[in-house]
Amino acid sequence: MFETAIAGSLPKPAWLAETGKLWPRWLPEGADLAQAKLDATLLWIKAQEDAGVSVIGDGEQSRQHFVHGFLERVEGIDFEHKVEMGIRNDRYKAMVPQVVGPLRLKGRVHEAEARFLRAHTRHKIKFTLPGPMTIVDTVADRHYGDSVRLAHAFAELLNQEALALQADGVDVVQFDEPAFNVYMDEAAGWGVAALERAAQGLSCTTAVHICYGYGIQANIDWKNTLGQEWRQYEKVFPALAASRIDQVSLECFHSHVPPDLMALLEGKDVMVGVIDVASDTIETPEEVADTIGLALKFVPRERLIACTNCGLAPMSRAVAEAKLKALAAGAALARGRLG
Repeated sequence: MFETAIAGSLPKPAWLAETGKLWPRWLPEGADLAQAKLDATLLWIKAQEDAGVSVIGDGEQSRQHFVHGFLERVEGIDFEHKVEMGIRNDRYKAMVPQVVGPLRLKGRVHEAEARFLRAHTRHKIKFTLPGPMTIVDTVADRHYGDSVRLAHAFAELLNQEALALQADGVDVVQFDEPAFNVYMDEAAGWGVAALERAAQGLSCTTAVHICYGYGIQANIDWKNTLGQEWRQYEKVFPALAASRIDQVSLECFHSHVPPDLMALLEGKDVMVGVIDVASDTIETPEEVADTIGLALKFVPRERLIACTNCGLAPMSRAVAEAKLKALAAGAALARGRLG
């Protein structure tokens, strides 16, 4: 019972990149940078294993940002002339690349880090990719002129890389779609359709991560406007329950998401967020086990995976390591409580 996993990202070591930032500047250059990325990946593989996490990720150590790390290997994207744009419905401003022509992959995107991850752990491994809708919300379109067309163009490229990741030995391919909690009506329609296109033909486990964002101030401020009940999941969960996606990752601990919304995911594995990414306070194993117990009212025990609410990238390394240990210890305590 109760596998444990991270949502995706982990903090980059201070010798690799700036700390505490979502778009950190790399510190090494050239061949030194390529090696440093793999060194950081190995560090976090070991940290997850030592903590007792059962599904291991690469911590996105080779990516400057969870979306733009994929786009760097896509033709038709202009990174030289970034523009400032409001993303997530103008929640915050970011410098984003422009789509200036037909989209094609330049080659493999994450081959090196996926194969490195597979070679350095015997655990089940998960690899994350940005979802089509969230990519559309994180670029400036100067070519396609239609969000749905653009999303499906990205979905085709994501599918190519996802199939290759499966061949690399990845057990779980996860697509990150925080935009699903912002554009709920569109998400339940063309968002899920584009997501299914990205996952087409995969025989490994497929997952989607839908969160309320990293623990940065813009997201914290936005959450404070959402009232006592956050019901965004209510729109998209039924569409996901009817989809071919196997797992859904969601926020739970220290959120105002009504837990009964998890019942809308009948038939799916549910990655329940039991670790708060917007606070440096370290959860106790008892708190984690209690959150798992709450979720068990709505999710069958064989379908529950304990996870982080979102990525841990902006946190300090020490805090992230402590939260990984709390995650695994809390899941172990929950298993013990259930005998």
